[in-house]
Amino acid sequence: MAKTHIVHRAYIIILHIINNLVSITLTKLTPWRNTSHETLPPEIVTKLFHDPTSIKTASSDFGKLVQETPTAVFHPSTVSDIVRLIKSSYTASSPFKIAARGRGHSVGGQAMAKDGVVVEMTSLVDGGIKVCWSESLGFYCDAGGEQLWIDVLRTTMEHGLSPVSWTDYLYLSVGGTLSNAGISGQAFLHGPQISNVLEMDVITGKGDFMTCSKSTNSDLFYGVLGGLGQFGIITRARIVLQKAPTRVKWFRMIYEDFATFTKDQEHLISINHGPNYVEGYLIMKKSPANNWRSSFFSIHDEAKVNSLASECGIVYSLDVVKYYDEFDIQTIDEELDEMLKGLSFKTGFIFKKDVTFVDFLNRVRTEELNLQSKGLWNVHHPWLNLFIPKSGILDFNQRVFIDIIQKENKSSGPFLVYPMNRKKWDYRMSAVISEEDEDVFYTVGLLPAATNAENWKIIENQNNKILKLCDEIGIKIKQYLPRYYETKEEWMKHFGAKWSVFEERKAKYDPKMILAPGQKIFNFN
Repeated sequence: MAKTHIVHRAYIIILHIINNLVSITLTKLTPWRNTSHETLPPEIVTKLFHDPTSIKTASSDFGKLVQETPTAVFHPSTVSDIVRLIKSSYTASSPFKIAARGRGHSVGGQAMAKDGVVVEMTSLVDGGIKVCWSESLGFYCDAGGEQLWIDVLRTTMEHGLSPVSWTDYLYLSVGGTLSNAGISGQAFLHGPQISNVLEMDVITGKGDFMTCSKSTNSDLFYGVLGGLGQFGIITRARIVLQKAPTRVKWFRMIYEDFATFTKDQEHLISINHGPNYVEGYLIMKKSPANNWRSSFFSIHDEAKVNSLASECGIVYSLDVVKYYDEFDIQTIDEELDEMLKGLSFKTGFIFKKDVTFVDFLNRVRTEELNLQSKGLWNVHHPWLNLFIPKSGILDFNQRVFIDIIQKENKSSGPFLVYPMNRKKWDYRMSAVISEEDEDVFYTVGLLPAATNAENWKIIENQNNKILKLCDEIGIKIKQYLPRYYETKEEWMKHFGAKWSVFEERKAKYDPKMILAPGQKIFNFN
């Protein structure tokens, strides 16, 4: 009897294991039905996941401010898989929403699809990165929309080449940044990343696969660049390349006066053969000289700068970078002396570094890994990114940086502020910048972290206070990476004169409003 009992128990255990395996398989493969209960084609169903882990991952993003639960997560192997998925929705009697997700680094649910399907772009295997040259275009690379910029950098550097415009953080997808703009300290010189694209492959909201450029399907080309994912999913981008430097001279200078700080920034971005990168940021008691964006200062220098900030209440730090290689090594110091001549930073508060080009571009990753090791990266990020007219930046400093951020002292930043040249942006693209007719405008990035929901709500309330104040005193801001709009009227105001074209393009390329519902431009539920 004992032997029979043991065999029976073993049989039950085996059955339990088999049942679990079957359950897991069915979780992945059970035919998924949309809201009208129309069964999708088998080749689509086998790549749809609705297990708890997949759903949880696709229901949140880097910001951790929004939770929107999809019905399923799609893992395409090829671009054709995405075409079939979108066509299945478009032809259905009740279309389901679809959002493309690259690295999920958005902060306001922009890559989510409530009750719809999230496309996990990193599952693609037919993209890749190819470096090419043609007589008409020069050097360029074709990169899949799912590819990360860090991989674009590594691949192009093998050929001694590099893209010209970047974001400060490189572990973002090509399609993701091009759907917004892609900005950093190089944008004053080369424009945002969207200004350095030659051609794209895009899948529209009808499921049409289209190649577009300035001369072919140009309406779609301009619409998709900065189009917030509303007209199509980018599956390939042809990116401008140039000869890559090998090293950079990196300067950091401290200012006590904001007007002087901005005057020097505007001078630097105006000179020929000047710097390759210009960014400024605030240093206050709770926003120390070293932050998660880069540990630039030595312990001694950081203490010196933090002491000044405590004394003044707020100081302004300016990063200036000049690229060079072995051919420039004899002349680079002379060029730098000329470039920095006449700047009015505080005497004794200029600091220098010499690092590799790759280490400079990838500086944020080092700090990210450090924070991850301490459990301080996976937190709420209630960020607010704005474009400010040059004519309003001094008022913004007094009314926002000093009267709100410094006095209320609710977050540690970082807080970025740096200028861009309007002429480097193409008005035909969907991206929206300051409407003031000025050659220069500023980007402001308020990039705090909140370790719990209470702190997050405090910072969110402050962000809303800043937006309301700007409206009341007439600083005509534009949100970059917008996430505070809740009505069509607010989106119309955001796009301004571009709204009618934006709306026409939506009707043309995504008439059933399938794509990118998380932006809530055309979907408010």
